[in-house]
Amino acid sequence: MAAAASMATSLKFALLPSQSQGLRGSTRSFPLTKPQRRFSRKAGSNLITAKFELKPPPYPMNALEPHMSQATFEYHWGKHHRAYVDNLNKQIAGTELQGLSLEDIIIASYNKGDILPSFNNAAQAWNHEFFWESMKPGGGGKPSGELLDLIERDFGSFERFIEEFKSAAATQFGSGWAWLAYKANRPNVEKAVNPFPSEDKKLEVVKSPNAVNPLVWDYFS
Repeated sequence: MAAAASMATSLKFALLPSQSQGLRGSTRSFPLTKPQRRFSRKAGSNLITAKFELKPPPYPMNALEPHMSQATFEYHWGKHHRAYVDNLNKQIAGTELQGLSLEDIIIASYNKGDILPSFNNAAQAWNHEFFWESMKPGGGGKPSGELLDLIERDFGSFERFIEEFKSAAATQFGSGWAWLAYKANRPNVEKAVNPFPSEDKKLEVVKSPNAVNPLVWDYFS
């Protein structure tokens, strides 16, 4: 992906959390959305501060049953996702990261593999928001249009892509994520490990540990 500042809203990719997290996403693509921000001005001060807010789920919390129960959704969105957003706001308050977009915070705090304290909360807030947006009631199945054309070009068939996608999620040790990402440039990540150092300008299935996501590998242009 590209640096966050140049990400176009038309770029698409999909994810599947690792098997150890017990969740399954769909392979639907969608435009990237910007996280909600709340701006406020302290009384008697010209300083305007911005905080990230937890976005409401894009559907009712029972809408994914029986694939994901309402209790599971409420726990992961209401506890984990909320904690990432709240803790991130505390960590960046009064720092040079305050006022940046969430994507820019992820890139800066990843620090080319020398990870800074705010990275985990920033990246997990982004990952979880993307995860909820990747699913919908009655979703799943084979995509269409340009995405299907690219999948068939780079994997040979949609079925082969599904096999690789599920395998990446199932074999991610511990906490982590599996992603369908478009690799436009050769990564320059220094201390980070490029998991699939292959040719450019193609779709790839990659997996990442903990909060790490393809944003830090410069996969989009």
